[in-house]
Amino acid sequence: MQSLLSKALVVTGSLVFLVACASTPKAAQTSAPARLTDAQIAAIVVTANQIDVENGELAIARSENPEVQEFAERMIADHKSVNQAAVELVTRLQVTPEETDTSRGLARSAAATRQNLASLSGAAFDKAYVDNEVAYHEAVIGLLDSTLIPNAANEELKSTLVGVRPAFVAHLEHARSIQKALQGHASVDHAH
Repeated sequence: MQSLLSKALVVTGSLVFLVACASTPKAAQTSAPARLTDAQIAAIVVTANQIDVENGELAIARSENPEVQEFAERMIADHKSVNQAAVELVTRLQVTPEETDTSRGLARSAAATRQNLASLSGAAFDKAYVDNEVAYHEAVIGLLDSTLIPNAANEELKSTLVGVRPAFVAHLEHARSIQKALQGHASVDHAH
């Protein structure tokens, strides 16, 4: 059990590292951040939101904790909504999303995370899922602030990214509160 939780935390840590490193090419990591096009930003946004939808669907299927399930339902609804708005915007702007190392890295890391989460159940699943949601939202907010918003050339795209940021912050705060509650439950379980 402990090794599964350790593995979950390693995967979560890998995601944060991956997002931080993937946002700039290796050659530019010591200099200025890479300049992303709006098409590349669109691909990253769609990928990041789809990842949270899929993780939420897994949580609904695997968790028995009503608070975790409610949170997962909120992630699915909100991230589907953001993706729908993003697709409508890029369609209107006639921009075709273009994959980058960041979007591909997010997808690879998410697949590994989902595989790990699928191997867990009960309280171990809930803890790993919520820990991942905290790390994931921290990483995505960092990516929004450091790369996506500053690189958006189209003002409507930039405004959309700025507009969705508070929802990601609210998701992070919600995930942290669940994380704290789950830690409290674990402390009570260990005391008995």
